[in-house]
Amino acid sequence: MPSIGPYTLPNPVVLAPMAGVTDRPFRQLCRELGAGLVVGEMVSGKPELRNTRKSKLRLDHTGEPEPIAVQIVGGDPEIMADSARFNVENGAQIIDINMGCPAKKVCNKAAGSALLRDEALVKDILQATVEAVNVPVSLKIRTGWCPDSRNAVRIAELAEQAGIVSLAVHGRTRACGYGNTVEYDTIRDVKQSTSLPVFANGDITDARKAVDVMRYTGADGVLIGRAAQGRPWIFREVVHFMETDTELDAPGLNEIESILQQHLNALYEFYGEYLGVRIARKHVSWYLNNQPGNSFRKTFNQLDSPTAQMDAISEHFRKASLRKEAAA
Repeated sequence: MPSIGPYTLPNPVVLAPMAGVTDRPFRQLCRELGAGLVVGEMVSGKPELRNTRKSKLRLDHTGEPEPIAVQIVGGDPEIMADSARFNVENGAQIIDINMGCPAKKVCNKAAGSALLRDEALVKDILQATVEAVNVPVSLKIRTGWCPDSRNAVRIAELAEQAGIVSLAVHGRTRACGYGNTVEYDTIRDVKQSTSLPVFANGDITDARKAVDVMRYTGADGVLIGRAAQGRPWIFREVVHFMETDTELDAPGLNEIESILQQHLNALYEFYGEYLGVRIARKHVSWYLNNQPGNSFRKTFNQLDSPTAQMDAISEHFRKASLRKEAAA
């Protein structure tokens, strides 16, 4: 199994950090459902943003199993080093540096994947961050800034020289966003060029795809992001396929309902009723994405209390079960 510094993961399937998605309730749920490691939502390196409500929630890891992994983003070596120290003091046991985010609001501040255009700055940020803390530091990148300037192999070399302990590679350039075909060839090139553990990321949508990508690229593990939205059980499905070469049966309606209710209750508890109800709406939409009932989602989004939401979920699944029985 791959290791990140002193931490040997129980399996090589990792929940990728996603802003606005991988909060504490979702991280804990994904760990319960098989993820070998979960990484917290990206937090800004800027000290003036640490005491905002959003940052305090993102930095809350109460009750989470170790190791606690926190992803930081920024474009200044000193600020990133200071952010790493702050997060370690706050309980982080792995610091992950984001050089992969394609969002304009991040790249416009010369952070995230925009850093890949400046290899000297990349080197300075990596060295400063690694030297600032006594915990392992990992790095997430894309394959380059644009198709004409793919430099992931060079960045991997700089990372290894700086003391980075593992590397996650999203197989697209920043310019590609989330479109176009994922460059698994580039991930394979990175893996062949470095002795670091490499985690492949990008369009890993099911268990078979995860195993195929690992075999093709030689990657030590996979990062799963968007495919886990509304399907947190994807982690146990991937692990099962890796161990047995057979597909795990999809969860039944009763289990999906139970997982969703657990998730919603955790959101209400973590955020409070007002925010929890609103954040629940997008998660419910993801859970029900593959089920009929667009009209239900529209109705659900108008509900404004935990009780109303939970009652609506129960009724939705009751009707879904009846439809399934009638069709059998």
